[in-house]
Amino acid sequence: MKNPSFVAASGTGERAWPKIISSYRQPHRGRSAFELAVTVIPFAGLWALSWVAVHYGFWWGLLLVIPTAGFLLRLFMIQHDCGHGSFFAHRHSDDWTGRVIGVLTLTPYDYWRRAHAAHHASAGNLDERGVGDITTLTVAEYRALSFWKRLGYRLYRHPAVMFGIGPTWLFLFKQRLPFGMMRSGATPWVSTMATNLAIAVLAAGVIWLIGIVPFLLVHLPTVVLAGAAGVWLFYVQHQFEETHWSKSPEWQFQYAALNGSSHYDLPAPLKWLTGNIGIHHVHHLSSRVPYYRLPEVLRDYPELKTVGRITFMQSLACVKLVLWDEGRRRLISFREERALA
Repeated sequence: MKNPSFVAASGTGERAWPKIISSYRQPHRGRSAFELAVTVIPFAGLWALSWVAVHYGFWWGLLLVIPTAGFLLRLFMIQHDCGHGSFFAHRHSDDWTGRVIGVLTLTPYDYWRRAHAAHHASAGNLDERGVGDITTLTVAEYRALSFWKRLGYRLYRHPAVMFGIGPTWLFLFKQRLPFGMMRSGATPWVSTMATNLAIAVLAAGVIWLIGIVPFLLVHLPTVVLAGAAGVWLFYVQHQFEETHWSKSPEWQFQYAALNGSSHYDLPAPLKWLTGNIGIHHVHHLSSRVPYYRLPEVLRDYPELKTVGRITFMQSLACVKLVLWDEGRRRLISFREERALA
């Protein structure tokens, strides 16, 4: 996965990368508007075609919810860039674009943006886990749990929960309240409640036009599929065997960004649909780089291509990696933990 000769370089190398990449931070606003248009229009068109198929009884047409979910996922990637201030590089435009998209993705923009910023600031830091990331225990922490808490963690990390029940719970229910920020001032509450109200108004309008059953038949699987794909991407970006975790003062932002985030090397159509989010190590080094400029970084600095690289087939094996082994400094499976014990 990693290029040892590159990763073994001194910390000075890692600290230099954000400055090097900073020249790619300026978006092309015309390109950003184009990217938004070629995502919103196909999403709306595919959603409408899915409804037409349901309306006229062509049930095979429900297969259209799969590409519809793909474009909803791409809308989330645009919302993600807006949260980093990198899509238009104009705070007002980015924020309101993100808020409007958040009504479609069921994600309160300002609430999510704060949690995601915490994730970027602490990714790979064992002392700063718990906000905006996937709960990951060390082997020692897992062994210290009671039987029932171990069972709860095993259920939480089970693929059916992580990529099935989890995304459904997260996008349909959990994000209706600002969990984790209940006492963090008015912004998370205003963001969440305003998004909920906008979702309710939009859903009520669509239901009034087409009926509740067609709405649920089209939109519910679209949201669930897009949510599952989003959680999968977020999982693979940090939960791979040779990722990096450490405690302060050893933890360093640049090193953790480069070596604790994967380069998920997907086929070209999936790279486009996922907004190049697989180039995640570069994104963590400089989150202000617009997603459509991330491939430029790999083109100009090919040595970054091999750092943390995993293919789609390799990523399937990441599902079993659930515990951080501090001794061997890598993620391991429950089976490996039993063998160690």
